Amino acid sequence: MPKSLSEADLSRMIEMAWEDRTPFDAIEQNFGYSEPQVIAVMRRELKRSSFNLWRKRVTGRSTKHVALRSKLVTRAYCATQYKHK
Repeated sequence: MPKSLSEADLSRMIEMAWEDRTPFDAIEQNFGYSEPQVIAVMRRELKRSSFNLWRKRVTGRSTKHVALRSKLVTRAYCATQYKHK
């Protein structure tokens, strides 16, 4: 069973789940939540319409699954993705 997440970690995990290039494996490595557990969290935390949009977006997306992604993709996110603080 994964550990309880702080509000900040929960927010970050949801952000990672929304990101196209961040695979579920990276979320599991960082937070200990498997893909089905991430889906359950997203179902619980998002509005129904947002959850449905997210599921439609990630279902079958090769970049969300390391086994399906091209070997040319060696990073989990775009270099310009994060905002500078």
